[in-house]
Amino acid sequence: MNGLALTSRAAGSLILLTALASAQSTAPAAGTWTMRAHMLEPRGEVAVTALAGRLYVLAGAAQGRDATALAEAYDPAADSWRALAPIPQALSHASATALHGKLYVVGGFTANVHAGAVDSVFEYDPARNAWRKLASLSSQRGSVAAVALDGKIHAIGGRGLDKVTVTSHEVYDPASDKWSAAAPLPVARDHLVAIALDGKIHVIGGRKDNNTTDNTAFHDVYDPGTNAWTEAAPMPTARSALAAVLYRGMILVDGGECDHGHTFIQNEAYDPKTDRWLELHPIVGRHGFGAGALGDFAYFAGGNKGCGGGDTTDELLEFHLP
Repeated sequence: MNGLALTSRAAGSLILLTALASAQSTAPAAGTWTMRAHMLEPRGEVAVTALAGRLYVLAGAAQGRDATALAEAYDPAADSWRALAPIPQALSHASATALHGKLYVVGGFTANVHAGAVDSVFEYDPARNAWRKLASLSSQRGSVAAVALDGKIHAIGGRGLDKVTVTSHEVYDPASDKWSAAAPLPVARDHLVAIALDGKIHVIGGRKDNNTTDNTAFHDVYDPGTNAWTEAAPMPTARSALAAVLYRGMILVDGGECDHGHTFIQNEAYDPKTDRWLELHPIVGRHGFGAGALGDFAYFAGGNKGCGGGDTTDELLEFHLP
């Protein structure tokens, strides 16, 4: 557990007392972690997003299965999960985002390790508990970062059938059910995260090759108004297969793969007002998981506590800043 203790909401949230590993300052790190209801099944390399007060965990690799079509939703008020209609295709390393009351699952792999990339895109309608297939990406790729901005969906980076990382950047218009090309990512990578903030897209971390020795701390910002990329303050800790969420006006980036045989515990927050990173209370190390914000809390679901496919978890962790 990397020296961390998780609190229980029933017992009341307690501030963690564990000191930060590799702390950047002597000031105490902020934040409280709480263990919530476990997912219906442990799995890693999941796609996670939030919509209308629910957290959705989609696809992923489960015990003995390279990819699954599982879909489930978490209700924080009831602290419970429910199964949804399965995704039309079993996937791992897919990406998910929400737009106009619908969920979108983009790309993914169908086999280990980072094999069988797909060009599939699926839309989920929570009102109907039903999926439909949309226009495909221009090429097959998994570990892509999908994010919604200004009524459109961006699919950035990833790894293709040849397992080579790409700079691809495509934009989906739901009105026309078509993808179009946009300015490519400055450096090809996958296992990265993308967050929309103040009309721009922040793309952070990821790896340049098929191993974690090529982890990056890159922080690229895309402006759709100019169709151009700029650089922002790099992430303090180079990582890939991490989780990110917009929370309290900051971008939280947690976990990742892999730090000298261990998953990363870093919980680093980017403040766009100062273009600086803050170190918050660390997470129990994991990778291949995802995050979403609901109300005053950020949630981190699933993943692998060990490197590679090791120690798959069904844990849901809740993070709160006072």
